[in-house]
Amino acid sequence: MTATMSTGTTAPADVAAIPALGHAEAMGLAGTEFARMVDLLRTLRTDEWAMDTVCTLWNVQSMVAHVVGMAEAQASFRQFLHDFGVARKRSGGAMIDALNACQVRDRAELTPNELVERLVAVAPKAVRARRRTPALMRKAVHFKQDPPFGTERWSYGFLVDTIFTRDTWMHRTDICRATGRDMTTTQQHDGRIVAGVVAEWARRHDRPFTLTLTGAAGGTWRAGDGGEVIELDALEFCWTVSGRAHGEGLLATPVPF
Repeated sequence: MTATMSTGTTAPADVAAIPALGHAEAMGLAGTEFARMVDLLRTLRTDEWAMDTVCTLWNVQSMVAHVVGMAEAQASFRQFLHDFGVARKRSGGAMIDALNACQVRDRAELTPNELVERLVAVAPKAVRARRRTPALMRKAVHFKQDPPFGTERWSYGFLVDTIFTRDTWMHRTDICRATGRDMTTTQQHDGRIVAGVVAEWARRHDRPFTLTLTGAAGGTWRAGDGGEVIELDALEFCWTVSGRAHGEGLLATPVPF
């Protein structure tokens, strides 16, 4: 992605002023994201479930099986322990890959309609379980990560409030791109998710920049003086920093989803 001079007229906001995501707000975003995923899945034609996605091992149906599996693990600690135990036994590389593979494999026999109905049923339970996670557990429990974040240990609160929702959101993007559909985006919901990605991206590289993201989920931010001046679509920005596209300069800084 090539950096260009911004043509926008909106004065950039200080990236440090992006508010941190509180637990209550995060649960609102989680519920909305599950609902938007369900709305998208209900529009898919039969042939679209077999279309390949950017995640090379998954077609659309496999990706949805992962989304359902992740939601069911969020909703039930017993399910989480099952998935984690199977993944630990089978892991020959990245633990997250083994976990995802377990989720897809366990739901391989479900039809598209069954997957959608499973997601409809489990989504509110997943949000409720995440909402009720004690603050001490969210803060005190940490998990070691796989590369490119292998030196990091993420708090359970970061997973509950941020990563679980980003994961569903990015897979909604994946499915829209795989099927050639426009993604439903709003500033209130998607813009808040994107702003959180921008804030984390800025912290990770800690360099001066001016960033203009276009589209309904976009905005304009800056840090320091000088630095790269970047303008691109908000969804393309997230697509790039997630590692789905090659990024140059500051856009090579990875952000977890």
